[in-house]
Amino acid sequence: MKFGLHYWNYSTPDAPTLIAPTLAETARVAEQAGVASFTVMDHFFQMDAMAPAEEPMLEGYTTLGYLAAVTERMTLGMLVTGVMYRYPGILAKTITTLDVLSGGRSRLGIGASWYEREQLGLGVPVVPVAERFERLEETLRVCLQMWSDDNGPFEGEHYQLAETLCVPQPLSRPHPPIMIGGGGEKKTLRLVARYADACNLFGSTPAEVSHKLDVLRAHCDDEGRDYDSIEKTVLLVRPVLQDVDGTLADIEQYAALGVSEVLATPDRHPVEFATGVAENLLPRLSSLA
Repeated sequence: MKFGLHYWNYSTPDAPTLIAPTLAETARVAEQAGVASFTVMDHFFQMDAMAPAEEPMLEGYTTLGYLAAVTERMTLGMLVTGVMYRYPGILAKTITTLDVLSGGRSRLGIGASWYEREQLGLGVPVVPVAERFERLEETLRVCLQMWSDDNGPFEGEHYQLAETLCVPQPLSRPHPPIMIGGGGEKKTLRLVARYADACNLFGSTPAEVSHKLDVLRAHCDDEGRDYDSIEKTVLLVRPVLQDVDGTLADIEQYAALGVSEVLATPDRHPVEFATGVAENLLPRLSSLA
C-alpha cells in the first residue's frame, strides 16, 4: 500500500514568505519517509466549503514545478485538474514539461471541474455539466494523441487542433499516468474504464468505495477493459493522525478491495503532519499485507 500526501492549505503558517520553505520542507520530510506521491489542488480560490475563499491558494502547476526541483522520487500531480481551466493541448504540454523536468514523475490527475465561484471570479467559462464531461473526454483524447506518434490534427466538437506536436515527449512511458478523480457512476467511472490508468475515490467508507469499484468493474466489462489494469486510489477523509489505529483499520479494508494507494491531507502544520506520518503511520502501514 502506497501513501500519498495531498497538500490543500497554504494558510499554515500564515505568512506568505513562509509558504515556499514550508512546502519544500514538508515535501522533503515526506519523501525521506517513503511517501509515494505529493499532490496539490487545482484551485485559484480556497474552497469555500473548507475555509474562506480569501485564504491563500497557489496555482498548481507552478507549485508542482517548484516541488520537482526539491524532490527526487515522489510522483507529482494535481488532485485534480479542472478540465475547464486549460486548453487540452496546453495541458498536455504542461504535464509533459513537468514530466521532463522531474525525471518522469508526473501524473495527470483530471476531473470535470465544479467550483463556479472561482470560475466566475476569474472569467473562466461556466458551461453545463454535460458539456464539461464532453470536454473532459475530448481533453483525454487530445492528451493521448499528443503523447503518441500522431502529430496530426484533432477534430472534436469542442476542441480543434491543427497540430498535436509535443516535443520533447514525456519521459514516462508510454505516457504520464492518467488519473481521473471522482465517483460519478454514469459518466466519471465510465471515462475511467475507457481512458484512465488510475481512479481516485473519496474514502467516505470502505462500503461506499466497494460499491464504486463494483460500478467501475461493470463499466470495464462494457468497455472490454481489464479492471485489474486500473490502479485504485482513495483520498482519506478522516484526520489520519488523530486515530492511527482506526486509520490503519480503514486502510486494511481498502487494501482488501484492491486499493493500492491512499492519500491524506494535513490537519495541522504540514511539516508536523509529515513528521507524524513518518513516525507513527508509515512504519505500521508497511506491515500491512
